[in-house]
Amino acid sequence: MAQHLRITRRSLLKGLGVAGIGALAAPHILPSGARGANAPSKKLNIAMLACGGRSSQILPSFINENIVAVCDVNARQIEAIKKMAEKHGEGGAILAKAREYEDYRKLLEAEKSVEAVVVAAGQRWHVQLSKAALAAGKHVFCEKPMAHSVAEARDIRDIGRTTKLATQIGTQGGSTDTFRRSMEVIQAGMLGQIAEVHCWINRTFPPSAAIDMNADPIPAGLNWDFWCGPCKVLPFKNYYLGGILKVGCLNWGRWLEYGDGHLADMGAHALNLPSRALKLGAPLKASVVIPTGEPLKDSYPSATTFRWDYAAREKFGPVAVYWHDGPKAGPPEALAQELMSTYKKVPGSGVLFAGEKGILLSDAWGVGGVVKLKGDAKCRGVNDHEALKSVPITLPRTKGHMQEWLDACKGGRATFQNFALAGEIAEPAMVGIVSLRLGKPIEWDSAALKAKGMPGADPLIHRELRKKWL
Repeated sequence: MAQHLRITRRSLLKGLGVAGIGALAAPHILPSGARGANAPSKKLNIAMLACGGRSSQILPSFINENIVAVCDVNARQIEAIKKMAEKHGEGGAILAKAREYEDYRKLLEAEKSVEAVVVAAGQRWHVQLSKAALAAGKHVFCEKPMAHSVAEARDIRDIGRTTKLATQIGTQGGSTDTFRRSMEVIQAGMLGQIAEVHCWINRTFPPSAAIDMNADPIPAGLNWDFWCGPCKVLPFKNYYLGGILKVGCLNWGRWLEYGDGHLADMGAHALNLPSRALKLGAPLKASVVIPTGEPLKDSYPSATTFRWDYAAREKFGPVAVYWHDGPKAGPPEALAQELMSTYKKVPGSGVLFAGEKGILLSDAWGVGGVVKLKGDAKCRGVNDHEALKSVPITLPRTKGHMQEWLDACKGGRATFQNFALAGEIAEPAMVGIVSLRLGKPIEWDSAALKAKGMPGADPLIHRELRKKWL
């Protein structure tokens, strides 16, 4: 049996600079690059690393490529994704015959024709699988949340800055016209200086709880140890995976060993627009408030308000960015009142920029932006407001989020939301989680990856990883 692929510095650097490694072998489906520029059908050979609920949701966006290999630690997930393939014509027929793996390392060793991988395995796995695929010379699309620690966010940011391979993070809202138009409007100064940004979603968990150490029977076909992967192996509970097609990562993502709750799940979307539009970079400070009388245990709280403070940058002044979740999540009352004439109540999710000249509101994905300038009676769309017509279009528009990545894999324009940016956006969220776990505000030294004066934060910043499956 061949040895597993080891992600050494040498192999990673080699992989980052070699996009066409798959062309060295010639299995039954040729790499797209081997067909020539005038080929009637230029399709990528793709592998799926994880086949669960999120993979099934995004499958239609790449099913018309050649999905030649699939991998999952739960055999039932592979069975389910292949059953779905019956609905998808020629692409589905190829997927139905795709070779099956439990171990991603064996897939990357054996499948030399694979040119690109789609990763949707859960927050604890995303950086590790993405690194392995890049080291093997594969283009990578990875679902959010990108990272499960500050150190992972920095690692994937640095890799993203050097790779010549096409990378894309699954923050789909960033590939809509209204997201990019909101960026253009903000960067053109139409709101003036922005002092506050409030991001929220009114989802809630039960109060923070301790891990239940009484194990349920492990379902047939599930390699639970491998599922836990780089994290600790906790006793299996049905609720980690139960109902996965209904609420996906909200099952396991509540538990801080495996995920980082609503901040990671929806914050990955909501913090995207502020980070991009205001060129935020790393924060100076982070703090969090949770409900009084709810001690933090092993799971994410029932409600949170995170705050990050940023220094002045380029033409932007200092700004405070907030994330709110829980049943009463929303902006402060004074800003909420600005929305009443249009919406009658605070939307269930949103990103609200409070500027000198007015406000801009989108949903939590950064989509559907509306503006209310001083003197306006109601909010109007970023593409419709007369006062914004003079703002030039400076950002490219796309045919879709996954299509942008597929085109980049085939030599087209670079992706808009690559791993370099994904790692940069993940850093503040993971710094916020450090503050949550410590139970106190922190001053952040991004260059050193340190919470100033808090050596006890280091194990949270650099989570210890189990090496068994890496």
